[in-house]
Amino acid sequence: MSDTVLALGDIAYQWSGRSGFSLQVGSLTVSKGETVLLLGESGSGKSTLLSLICGTILPDLGTVKIAGTDVTKLSGGARDKFRAEMIGVIFQQFNLLPFGTVMDNILLPLRFAPERRKRVGDATAEAASLCAALGLPQDVGKAKANTLSVGQQQRVAVARALIGKPPLIIADEPTSALDANSQAAFLDLLFAQTSAHGTSLLMVSHDPRLGDRFDRTLRMEDIARIERAMA
Repeated sequence: MSDTVLALGDIAYQWSGRSGFSLQVGSLTVSKGETVLLLGESGSGKSTLLSLICGTILPDLGTVKIAGTDVTKLSGGARDKFRAEMIGVIFQQFNLLPFGTVMDNILLPLRFAPERRKRVGDATAEAASLCAALGLPQDVGKAKANTLSVGQQQRVAVARALIGKPPLIIADEPTSALDANSQAAFLDLLFAQTSAHGTSLLMVSHDPRLGDRFDRTLRMEDIARIERAMA
């Protein structure tokens, strides 16, 4: 079995409604258990690249392979199911259900991913274990998400991404609202959990100071090109 969890090859994508703008990516790989930081300024195509990796949009050309499966060959419904099974996402704004409990939020991905749920066993116990490992209060599971601090919401978002041990975690600027000390503490927790689960991590940021914490740092300008057609 290949140790490559994510492999993009010869990607080309043109934005709908923005005639002449296109994104091209020659190659991007992430190995099993590897932590990779992807740096890029606003407008560099980071969000589009993450959408291509997650299969929420499809490239016009090229391949996007997750654990050996080319998601570009799957139907829309099959891509949604595959994404739920294989990818955990930590959103910049966390995207928690505000009036749902912490436990509801963490267990949510398992509702759409039966194979991922099978990897858990006792889902509630696994969620509680993740909360403890991430430094959340023992009784936090019953709390509503909208009553938590920003730091606690962030940790719940990490637990939700990790539940069921998906092979790939995508993190979209999860430290952008944190100060340096909070960033360091958050990354310590995140790396400890991805290491414990053998999970690969691709994190997007605009902050190059984070680079020393990762196995590898890539810059959007080195792996991707945005082109605008001449008038």
